[in-house]
Amino acid sequence: MKTIAIGADDAAIELKNVIKNLLEEKEYVVTDYTNDAQNDRPMYPDVAFALATAIQKNEFERGILLCGTGIGVAIVANKVEGVRAAQCHDTFSAERARKSNNAQIMTMGARVIGPELAKNIVNAWLASEFEGGGSTAKVEKIGYYEQVSHAK
Repeated sequence: MKTIAIGADDAAIELKNVIKNLLEEKEYVVTDYTNDAQNDRPMYPDVAFALATAIQKNEFERGILLCGTGIGVAIVANKVEGVRAAQCHDTFSAERARKSNNAQIMTMGARVIGPELAKNIVNAWLASEFEGGGSTAKVEKIGYYEQVSHAK
């Protein structure tokens, strides 16, 4: 069973629903961290932190976060130790986020890209896997610097 987490703030609910439908068509079991139940305007820090924490705990291998630009959710998700979130607004960056950086989370901005491009980006990201090789040492170095910064 393929599982994936998704979450969005109020600026990206419509795009989240488009992506959620795409994932379900691809037979993913989708867990939504948008948290519409608490209020009509989910705040991206809360959504991103909850989803990234689930990734950290290995509840999901991958997650997708959306906000107006994709920037805020990426910043928050990258605050969670062991999580690598990459902002993706084209298929090349989505592929490289996985292949070179082993990003578990991709972020997108609903005010930056449209639904059809977003679907193409998600498809490229889902089709990509970490290549290792020369990138392994770089990803390990990211983890090293993360440990150093948390030790202070």
